Amino acid sequence: MIFIHGWPELSSMWWHQLECFSALGFRCVAPDMRGYGGSSQPSSLGDFALEHIVEDMLELLGGLGAERALWIGHDWGAPVVWSLASHHAGKCIGAVNLCVPYLANGFAPPNLVPLVNRTLYPEAQYPAGQWDYMLFYEKDFEAVRAVFEANVPALFKALIRRGSAEAVRKPSRTATVSRDGGWFGGASQAPVLPRDEAVLSQEALDRYVEAFETNGFFGPNAWYMNHRQNMAYAAKAPGEGKLRLPVLFLHAAYDAVCETMDSRLAEPMRRDCLDLTEAVLETGHWMVQEQPERVNAAIARWLAARVPEFWPFQEYRKPEV
Repeated sequence: MIFIHGWPELSSMWWHQLECFSALGFRCVAPDMRGYGGSSQPSSLGDFALEHIVEDMLELLGGLGAERALWIGHDWGAPVVWSLASHHAGKCIGAVNLCVPYLANGFAPPNLVPLVNRTLYPEAQYPAGQWDYMLFYEKDFEAVRAVFEANVPALFKALIRRGSAEAVRKPSRTATVSRDGGWFGGASQAPVLPRDEAVLSQEALDRYVEAFETNGFFGPNAWYMNHRQNMAYAAKAPGEGKLRLPVLFLHAAYDAVCETMDSRLAEPMRRDCLDLTEAVLETGHWMVQEQPERVNAAIARWLAARVPEFWPFQEYRKPEV
């Protein structure tokens, strides 16, 4: 089982899953992705296109001496897993993704904006909906980087917070980044907020601060700068990108950005995944931290039902009384 983290995280975000599934007998691996933590730190924006990152994962798989894996992704890790499933199905036992559903034509603003919930985001007021923040990276990449790097502890305390039903009933702050002239209302750094213990331990915060103060945000933010390349790569997938392998998708009911409950964001996935299981967790975007046991239970239930041959222990012996 290979767990792929997203923005702006580290492999250590998966420790609940690593402990759980290792205890069940699976071999579990969670790499720092390109641009993060102890991984490679390329200096060119184009080096962070999905096609290159998928090659990293195939190299990792080979280095582990494995032919196939069950791939699990969250946030930007999900497009990596979707890309592996669509371009290299033979390397996949199955695919599990959290929060970001499958878009066969690519996870990019031209494909996301048409699926925006226009009841919540009227086009005249919010032309790109909650995906406006993606466009701002292209407008002023260095400005975003400077704001994020100005106060790294404050950034993580501001970003990694639990979800709520109230939050998804109003426009996300990511919808006005361009209008505001930058993140956090155009401020020069993240606001100083108390740490949300429900999703961010002091130990995790310390790890994030050490890693991101060392490497900065060039690499993580560069993942947002390759939309054209990523769409061109998606177009190369065989069979129009239809997925026939077993797929599990976990919806975060209170995710204000990757909002899949009231928008049409999940519709393309339902059309293009032929063996799809869906589950809804009442969490925000950081579901792995907010409800780790329910994430683990959903994955384990799906594995037992849809990929039983993957379980490490196949024999069952009735206990003697």
